[in-house]
Amino acid sequence: MRFSEWFPYYQAIRQEFGFSTEQDQVAANILSKLIKRKALGIKVLQRKIAGKTTLIIGAGDSLDSKIKYIKKNRTYVKIAANGATRTLIENHITPDIVVTDLDSDPAVLKKAEKAGAIMVVHGHSDNIQALKTLVPKFRRVLGTTQVMPVESVFNFGGFTDGDRCVFMADELGAKEIILVGMEFGDRIGQSSKNIITDVELKRAKLKTGKRLLEMLAKRSRSHLFDTSARPIRGFTHLDSSS
Repeated sequence: MRFSEWFPYYQAIRQEFGFSTEQDQVAANILSKLIKRKALGIKVLQRKIAGKTTLIIGAGDSLDSKIKYIKKNRTYVKIAANGATRTLIENHITPDIVVTDLDSDPAVLKKAEKAGAIMVVHGHSDNIQALKTLVPKFRRVLGTTQVMPVESVFNFGGFTDGDRCVFMADELGAKEIILVGMEFGDRIGQSSKNIITDVELKRAKLKTGKRLLEMLAKRSRSHLFDTSARPIRGFTHLDSSS
């Protein structure tokens, strides 16, 4: 998705949640400087994703019940959304890619990277201190932003870690995208993040993420599937029990 196409969606999100475009841009610039000497090129992710079947793994309530399915399909590209990383690591599954804004357990994120996961780190106005503290501890990073892209920091579209995974996989040419543990309802999975201080805000963000995925489904070049009981509109239900 071109930045000019994404920006009106971002502006609506900014107005709804009261974000600052200027501070989001500051975060992108800081992230760019932090990863200048260790940034991954976009082609690294393209080679990983293009033409492949990808599992987008979220931290929803159903994730524990999907572990067997994930292990059965280990050859698929496994993209973990932030808090889902803990459940995967605890079940001896190494994600190929972790998409994170750094609000989950840093020790788990570092363990995933050490095991071989590519870290895709998102910068926004609320995590500037986390960027400064944690990004230097990673070896190789690809950065993302929700505002104007800068050097080594890309804008694939998307808002929450989960839907941003999907936007990224679609943009980089995934053949199939399968959502696993990606519930966008009122219930919040226990693995979602360490501490949720504002449950209603989290729910509102999930609803926005769902709307964005419904929009993406209308224009996606990938085949889209959802293993949840109530699939997102535009995604084909996939039975993960067999």
